[in-house]
Amino acid sequence: MTKCAGIILAGGLNTRMDGRNKAFLTIGGQTFLDRIIGVVNSCCDETLLVTREPEKYVDRGIRVVTDILTVRSALAGIHAGLVNMRAEYGVFIGCDTPLIKTGVIRILMDAAESGFDIIVPSSATYFQPLCAVYTQSCAPVIEDQLQGGDLKIANLFARMAVKKISYDQFRVEDARLVSFFNINTIDDLKHAEAGDFPDIV
Repeated sequence: MTKCAGIILAGGLNTRMDGRNKAFLTIGGQTFLDRIIGVVNSCCDETLLVTREPEKYVDRGIRVVTDILTVRSALAGIHAGLVNMRAEYGVFIGCDTPLIKTGVIRILMDAAESGFDIIVPSSATYFQPLCAVYTQSCAPVIEDQLQGGDLKIANLFARMAVKKISYDQFRVEDARLVSFFNINTIDDLKHAEAGDFPDIV
């Protein structure tokens, strides 16, 4: 298995959650963040958290870093994780996916290989860019893109060598693909608590 860092992104504005910090919402008796930390710690060589409010996470027992680039974007968070991680590969997880499974992360890590800059779960038409592996080679490209005012992750993918892993390969570890369920609203949280997940295609 390729040595890989686990990077948790907690830099969102939480606007659809009425400003409540999703990292500290709970499901199954644990905060979103603590659930993700537990999964990442179980399979990655190092764990980082990227946030613009590091003071809120000092008691989490993991290394906390902040964005280097001033623009507010998920790409800026990915950039910060890449620059700060010690490993060549980093698996990035958004803190709004608390149902992520260890097996899903291991599949992504096992798929990392020379010649690819990004390894990402994919359907025919959609990527999971915040549950994906990025290499150090992405950092200067992201920096160039953001300095040019381009915030779209899809445009980064167009510039890098991308290895797509079909959803079907993840169903062995996560039959309903709940690892990719983003909890962005109170209604999403209610659905997750009830085990009511939409089909992901």
